[in-house]
Amino acid sequence: MRKETIVVAGGTGKRMGASMPKQFLRLKGTIILMRTLSVFYNFDTSMKLILTLPEQEIQTWENLCKQETFNIPHTIVNGGETRFHSVKNGLKNVAGESLIAIHDGVRPLITRKTIREGFQQAQDKGSAIPYTDVNESMRYVVKGKNMPVNRERYKIIQTPQVFQSEIVINAYQTNYRKKFTDDASVVEHAGGKVTLFKGNPENIKITTKKDLAMAEVLLDFLENQSSE
Repeated sequence: MRKETIVVAGGTGKRMGASMPKQFLRLKGTIILMRTLSVFYNFDTSMKLILTLPEQEIQTWENLCKQETFNIPHTIVNGGETRFHSVKNGLKNVAGESLIAIHDGVRPLITRKTIREGFQQAQDKGSAIPYTDVNESMRYVVKGKNMPVNRERYKIIQTPQVFQSEIVINAYQTNYRKKFTDDASVVEHAGGKVTLFKGNPENIKITTKKDLAMAEVLLDFLENQSSE
């Protein structure tokens, strides 16, 4: 089945304390968003890439693409008030029946293995949501009291979240609700089944300076692994 990817890049850089949106910062010399798009393009050069950006940042992005000679084909779409609205706008640009991956633009350390597994699982089961295990002890806190919980019952959810197009497009016909923290929650609200698969732990979301520093170390780790 044909593949498409929506990359959501709506950050402003406030938590990063930067003068520009975090997706335009550099990770070891390469602009984060360009690195993210490159991973998907190199996985499948025939894949349609759809990039959602805040309207006021589109010109900046186009200037950066010229400056960096970034020629990977992609369709630029105006983002929305929330991530939900940005994805909804992106879905209007998909072309017919396909498998659709939805990915955070500031997760540049996604691996080809995780992308491949996501598309395969979605083709077989309708949806594929990557996760990593919780390695720390956890406690549940409510009304001033706390108690231990079994961490094996909890997972940390990542992107790309991949769906058969009919499932995710139909799910996004609903109105926005605050409980929609990711695409899986939207699909589940519409009655769809959410299937999990194990992602790669290096696939962190870069939102702070600490995340950026950590991403540099993790990138070195991934590059060393691929060369062995």
